[in-house]
Amino acid sequence: MTDEREAATDDPVPNYGDDPADLAEWPVELSGVTESIVTTLGPNGLWNAAALGLHAGDPVTARTWGNTRTRRNFHRRGTGYVQFVDDPVDFAEAALSIVEREEPVLASATAWVRVAVDRIESGREGDTDWEDWALRPLEATIERETVPTIDRGFGAVVEATVAASRLSVSGYDETELRDRLAYCASVVDRAGGPREREAIERVRERSSW
Repeated sequence: MTDEREAATDDPVPNYGDDPADLAEWPVELSGVTESIVTTLGPNGLWNAAALGLHAGDPVTARTWGNTRTRRNFHRRGTGYVQFVDDPVDFAEAALSIVEREEPVLASATAWVRVAVDRIESGREGDTDWEDWALRPLEATIERETVPTIDRGFGAVVEATVAASRLSVSGYDETELRDRLAYCASVVDRAGGPREREAIERVRERSSW
């Protein structure tokens, strides 16, 4: 997995208060774990994009693994932009690469939510530290409405990014992960379109697969 370590800063974390009137609504109904991209502002003034799984509930929660830019920027700023995207290439890049942009919202975002984050729990699994965050929507915008479709290729890209991110991580069976990646690639080959095929190639390039 890409090493995202960098020097920490002492930037203050904003205080958004606890007034429910300050909160917005999520633009979509969440259930289970919904995959998204979150952008967070780094000390270099650029917005870092990373994959983030949203766990439905009240509040919505998310978990960061390891000493990533997302985790550090959550601590520094206490906020970020959660985005629902329909481009598998953007998702693969965010999941497995360091992606930094001058603007927080990606062109592929069909909707986005500016959230305040609060750490609610932390722990360790194997050799990796994790932290759970409560996400409170402060502002939400729907960029465009689309007719929903089911694309097995997109789903396979998502699963491939998860498997690729766990390669060489202690506690995971590398042979099993590589078998899963091969299966995901076969699904993309059979059921995906050009963007899904490009995305699976990005997974190959950005990982030790």
